[in-house]
Amino acid sequence: MLTERIEFRPEVDAEVFSAVASASAVFLLRGEDANSEPYVSKTANLRRRLQRLLSVPEERTKRLNLRERVRWIEYSLTGSDFESGFLLYQALRAAFPKTYSNRLRLRFAPLVKLHLENEFPRASITTRLGRISGKNVYYGPFASRVAAERFMNDALDFFKMRRCVEDLHPDPKFPGCVYSEMKMCLAPCFRGCTDDEYRAEVVRVEDFLDSRGESLKRQMAAERDDASSTMEFEAAAAIHAQLDKLAPVLQQLPEFVRRIDQLHAVIVQRSVQKLGQPDSVALFRVDGGVIAGPLEFPISANEHTKSQSMEARIQAALTAFPAAKPGSAIERVEHLAILKRWCYRGTRAGEMFFADAKGELPMRRLVRGIGRVYKGEAPEVSDPMHRRDAEGAEKS
Repeated sequence: MLTERIEFRPEVDAEVFSAVASASAVFLLRGEDANSEPYVSKTANLRRRLQRLLSVPEERTKRLNLRERVRWIEYSLTGSDFESGFLLYQALRAAFPKTYSNRLRLRFAPLVKLHLENEFPRASITTRLGRISGKNVYYGPFASRVAAERFMNDALDFFKMRRCVEDLHPDPKFPGCVYSEMKMCLAPCFRGCTDDEYRAEVVRVEDFLDSRGESLKRQMAAERDDASSTMEFEAAAAIHAQLDKLAPVLQQLPEFVRRIDQLHAVIVQRSVQKLGQPDSVALFRVDGGVIAGPLEFPISANEHTKSQSMEARIQAALTAFPAAKPGSAIERVEHLAILKRWCYRGTRAGEMFFADAKGELPMRRLVRGIGRVYKGEAPEVSDPMHRRDAEGAEKS
């Protein structure tokens, strides 16, 4: 995990300090006793941080000093804050298996959960994941529970799936609720619909979430055009008004929110530039919300790959780079928390590229993104309309 290890002896501390780089890193300080508790942290300047912790202590200071307790220094240089955060998570998880989550202050990502295992499915907000291979599906990560609830409630206004949370036992004598009175629910609670009709509505909701709203948008546009072609202009105007109401709902949906079991992406970050090594960027794979990496990807092709295009080199590198396999559902939730922390930062560095429904990455955009990250340029425009126009131009 941490690639470098050096011995620390106080009498030759100057040699130790000069042996480490003044660069960002994740490091671990360990004492003579292998069973003693280590000190684990990340820093933007490893040499300066070690000097602060291990130099001769100043008089009358309360600053932490570990000079007489440390025997071994383990560290790995990192090229980005994202890499530092992910590596720190791995190091703390290994060193403190019972308390690492509290040390990291991980705040789990809010998700929209579609309860498909329920006889009468519904949606809710959760920060927990069940079996990823189960029937229930999850969408996220959202920036906050408030944002997730607002999107879910506004989106469900376009459907007639139930909002209640109880397990239903349909009874024609049941009076129903305000949603059924307002014709905003099919009311399976008192047999207001058949089971097939309710399942069909749930499928519409799932398609809406899977397609990030595009399925409903296409359906409404087709119905509006059909109404216009048959001279039903009032109906066409009403559908158009519904489309206008749908637009701000879809604008609430961040680019990073996807169906978790289909969340496949590549994150591009700056890499540690090593003397004598080719210039490179760091690639991280995201599969089902689980992060793997970094993979050092050289900007310039090696001799045996010069005949390959950049797209082919990226594809070959990712194919040889196995996806991460979480040991538990909680580990997947933790990776989503790390993703959420990075995705919604105002000063986020690096770029993320999502695979489509077929699992295919936007290779041309990925190539350009690698160039931008390597050069330190601003990311591509994040407006969805501009992105769709650019992708259409690529395909043509």
